[in-house]
Amino acid sequence: MSLEAMKQVTEAEEANRARRAEAQAEAKRLVAEAERAGKARLAEARAQAEAQARVRALLGVNRHLVLRQAEAKAAEHASEVMAQTRKSCDALRAQAEARLADAAESIVRRVVKTNVHC
Repeated sequence: MSLEAMKQVTEAEEANRARRAEAQAEAKRLVAEAERAGKARLAEARAQAEAQARVRALLGVNRHLVLRQAEAKAAEHASEVMAQTRKSCDALRAQAEARLADAAESIVRRVVKTNVHC
């Protein structure tokens, strides 16, 4: 093998080693960059999940409070309706009792009139 051929082989080997070193360095850089990006995405996903969990927890508490308030309002409304209904019933009963004497007298008159004609 000639000296020139040996020199070319040596240069090619050195160029190959340099390219391999560059490729390894680039691969390490890409891996490190991918790890940083992955960790950032993971941290972001965790933060979003924690925020959603807090919101869900708050909504659960709020739903519970809203439900209790609605139940209290419904009970209050039912109580008011019952009171108004009792009041109306009492007024109707009083009117009926006031008319009871007149109704009895009217019935007696009708019965007496029909029996007189018999």
